[in-house]
Amino acid sequence: MAMKAIVKSVISGDSLLLRGSPGPQGQIPKERVLHLADIQAPRMGTSTREDEDWAFESREFLRALVVGKPVTFTSTHSLPPSDDVPRDIGTADFNGVDLASELLKNGWAKLKELKRDPTEEDLRKKDLEAEARSAGKGIWNPHGPKARTTHYMMPTDSQGFITEWKGQQIDGLVEQVKDGSTLRIRLLMPDGDHQFVNIALAGVRCSRVASKPGETSEPWGEEAKFFTESRLLQRYVRVQLLSLPNAAATPFQTGANATAPPPASIFIGTVLHPAGNVAEHLVAAGLARVVDWHAGMLASSGGMERLRAAEKTAKEKRACLYANAPAPSAKSNGTVVNGNARQFDGTVVRIWSGDQISVIDRDTGKERRIQLSSTRGPRLADPKQAYYAQEAREFLRKRLIGKHVKVHVDFVRPREGEFEERECATVRYGGQNSNIAEQLIEKGLATAVRHKRDDEDRSPEYDKLMAAEQAAAAEGRGLHSGKEVPARKDPLNISESAHRATTFLNGFKRTGRIPAVVDRVAAGSRFRIYLPKDNQVLTLVLSGIRAPRTARNASEASEPFGQEASDFATLRYNQRDVEIEVHDTDKSGGFIGALYLNKTENAAITLVKEGLATVHAYSAENLSWAKQLFDAEAEAKAAKLNIWKDYDEEAEQAAEVPQEDANGPLKTEYLDVIVSDVRTKPHFGFSVQILNTEGIASLEKLMRDFSLHHKTVAAPPGFVPRGGDLVSAKFSDGQWYRARVRRASPIKKEAEVTFIDYGNQDTVGFSDVRPLDPKFRSLPGQAHEARLSFIKLVAPESEYYEEAVDRFRALCEGRKLIANVDHKEGQLLHLRLIDPSDPATQSDPSSCVNADLVREGLATVDKKGCRYLASYPAMVKKLQASLATAKRDRAGMFEFGDVEEDD
Repeated sequence: MAMKAIVKSVISGDSLLLRGSPGPQGQIPKERVLHLADIQAPRMGTSTREDEDWAFESREFLRALVVGKPVTFTSTHSLPPSDDVPRDIGTADFNGVDLASELLKNGWAKLKELKRDPTEEDLRKKDLEAEARSAGKGIWNPHGPKARTTHYMMPTDSQGFITEWKGQQIDGLVEQVKDGSTLRIRLLMPDGDHQFVNIALAGVRCSRVASKPGETSEPWGEEAKFFTESRLLQRYVRVQLLSLPNAAATPFQTGANATAPPPASIFIGTVLHPAGNVAEHLVAAGLARVVDWHAGMLASSGGMERLRAAEKTAKEKRACLYANAPAPSAKSNGTVVNGNARQFDGTVVRIWSGDQISVIDRDTGKERRIQLSSTRGPRLADPKQAYYAQEAREFLRKRLIGKHVKVHVDFVRPREGEFEERECATVRYGGQNSNIAEQLIEKGLATAVRHKRDDEDRSPEYDKLMAAEQAAAAEGRGLHSGKEVPARKDPLNISESAHRATTFLNGFKRTGRIPAVVDRVAAGSRFRIYLPKDNQVLTLVLSGIRAPRTARNASEASEPFGQEASDFATLRYNQRDVEIEVHDTDKSGGFIGALYLNKTENAAITLVKEGLATVHAYSAENLSWAKQLFDAEAEAKAAKLNIWKDYDEEAEQAAEVPQEDANGPLKTEYLDVIVSDVRTKPHFGFSVQILNTEGIASLEKLMRDFSLHHKTVAAPPGFVPRGGDLVSAKFSDGQWYRARVRRASPIKKEAEVTFIDYGNQDTVGFSDVRPLDPKFRSLPGQAHEARLSFIKLVAPESEYYEEAVDRFRALCEGRKLIANVDHKEGQLLHLRLIDPSDPATQSDPSSCVNADLVREGLATVDKKGCRYLASYPAMVKKLQASLATAKRDRAGMFEFGDVEEDD
């Protein structure tokens, strides 16, 4: 069926981009690609490949014939869509002329090899091709195409290109409309080469158009793009280049040792069509707004006046962007701007950069991020500015952090692209009411923004800022010195790994208090610390307390008062000069210790006293300020502050009364242990040694004597061990240890033994077994058989069993841990294993290896084997949460969905 459409653009000499007519309500018409059947034209080039011979001329022939004009087309075959744009193979004619035949006739395409019997129409087209070839038309021209170079990328020397061509009119062909006011144009240079450039129309800005899937265009963005496309796309225009986007040079761009700026991605210029300046038509139609800071470029030619006249017309018609009454200007002298007080007193809590700070409003308690009006600080990302960016930030930190300031919001900078809306203000501090921006510029650590002539959004003390900059330039201070000072190296993160942190631990312990700066507050009791002297950063976790956890992302929820604790620590300690003491490290590379403000204020005690942290009894007992911590907690409980607002002392005491029950909870008793052996046969289990006991001390002496004994005593001839015997046995490391025979085989002359001090099991030959001398029998075996409380590893037949065992070994084997005996089954201990180096154990008393294995999908709750489970409700809750996390994250055995659990 024949259909009608308008040719939006010509892709190549054999492909068209078609569009329909706008809808009755001005809806943007749909588009489709049509490839002309049975012919092939040269392919146009891209940034990665050159044009094929005659490609531009072939496309140019078809473009001049049909672009912007209606055609009739028929689809003979549909292709898969590209970016949701339908694609067809078919025929098209313009004013009754078949386009394929016209291209063949003029030699701008050739027939494809047919895979069917030729029809009369095919033979006719073949004759047309033969005629064009014999006449040397188009691609058949024996002299070949005119030599030219097409530069698809922007000029590398942007400033040089602008300097050479600024103000001159260059012929061009509009190749793409990115949005209503941004064009990609093929400039036809006088030397015959083609240069592609991106042009932002001077004086105007249209609404942005979505460029990625899922994005939403700004209101009237699509309409503005269609307005420009329908008038200029693939039309010849005259281009006048005016400027780079950063036309006004600052000390960041020029200097004694300045080099060429990086290539620009866009130029600012005017685009003139025979029908006029499209920028003026866009504004008159209400599809673009006037850009004030372009006034300097357009004033001399009267272009700004014409744009203002067009803007007035659009506002009178209330067209498109001007349909609604404009919002009250932030530049008024009112007392409120964006719902906030225009003038307020506050405390500086954060320095973002050399020109941005955050201030807590004293009246509302709200944190407001402030940009210093008309001030531009150096950028850390620029190597030439990085040093001064660091100096500017430090200048502001030393003078403002934690200080009282007076803020006057001068104007609000609207959101633009990735930059959020920002309040721009004048900030004063100190007894002399000094303007910090003026001081910053006077030191040569920032510059005054180059406002355009009609831009009223500026500091009320702009003249003073300019005078300060001129004084700094005259004295050659800071960035005006012309010196390229290398930026300080990035600080070494000594908390990157547990291994790295351990190497610094002893040195920190010997040093005692270390001067530092709080770089960031991660949570109420967790800080990122900067050590200026050594240019190092580390993570510091406060000893002896647990602060409620703060959500790390939007999908998590903070614990009660977690955000309050974090906010309090931020307000009180962030970016402050402090001192730290280091006591230990955790398994993730964090340092455990204390933080002091003003030499006397212990941050841990302060947080506990405010009811924003609790004392972690086990880790607090060994601290020199343990009594102060417990007194501070008692004080917060009595006042029912924050965490303790619902505290009931009688209920807590009642909960601590032990209950006599065979499956009831045992009294909490933390033991220092080391997992001495892990075994998987006949089932998973492990052995532990209980440290810090007389038995361990005696074992060390016994082993020394044991080793000497076996160097001097020979094996008795013909000794045959029996099951249950206490013996000496040689382990695979070649050393002798005490062992008990599990079973012996006189035929194989080997015995299965368990080493009673370590729990290992092995099969050894009779030649490596001796009777145990009576003097080594008095000390009981130091290995205790154990299993994990509350949980069991995945079943041995599971594909994750080996991973589960390996994970347990990595977490526990040979490591010093803390254990709590939750249940005793004869000589078998049911243990809850706690890694003291894990920071989570300080913030969560129920955190343990048992729960970690469940969370990683490598273990399940053992409801059958642990009948005492219900006696530990806190652990039940923790395990349920860990199981839910494993399922949500599809961890371990939950990788492919839920797994049936034991009842």
